[in-house]
Amino acid sequence: MIAALKMFYSTLGRKLVMALTGLFLAVFLLEHLYGNLQLYKMDGGLAFNEYGEFLVHNIVIRTVEFALFGGILLHVIDALFLTLHNRKARPVRYAVSHQAGNSTWFSRNMGLTGSIILVFLVIHLKTFFVTHRFQGVDTSMAQDVAVAFQSNWYAALYLFSMVLLGAHLNHGFQSAFQTLGWNNHRYMKPLKIVGTLFALLVTIGFGSFPIIFYFDLFGVASNILGQ
Repeated sequence: MIAALKMFYSTLGRKLVMALTGLFLAVFLLEHLYGNLQLYKMDGGLAFNEYGEFLVHNIVIRTVEFALFGGILLHVIDALFLTLHNRKARPVRYAVSHQAGNSTWFSRNMGLTGSIILVFLVIHLKTFFVTHRFQGVDTSMAQDVAVAFQSNWYAALYLFSMVLLGAHLNHGFQSAFQTLGWNNHRYMKPLKIVGTLFALLVTIGFGSFPIIFYFDLFGVASNILGQ
């Protein structure tokens, strides 16, 4: 038991938790994207609202919800721990850095992109989850989404955050499997391809919502708002 706790609090243990929570959150993103795609059904937002009601009243989903928030919290805490640990390990920056030749800007700034995504997540949850779950707002969730995406600042923030999320996932997906020991050439090449495709799916999928709703392409926003 003590050995397990020591492993958990070690750098390797933190990286393992970071990898597992990251993969868990990646699976959630697919489910969340599926739910959001209900907005594209030309039914006035009915399918999306029904999907939302199903999530609220399903005991299994509510239980997973607690695991989700726990996963987010662990992911953030471990990311902060590992960032501080890395800075302590190298307190003095080299005058000339050769990192740029071996890595991308996004891979070197996972902490920065993750922090921006976290800020967006707080705003996103405040806009929809907190409002409907805890403040008792009785409006249509689909209509609230349509109105939010017609806001200049929110649509821009959402799209920018999804681009960062895609880049974050692209690097994080590969890092997670490296941490789990799948870092040989047999596995890493196909995993790199899968990670890139997954990141593109998330970026394009979620990124389509602010564009389509803001410009009311195909009449999606008008259909939900009854215009």
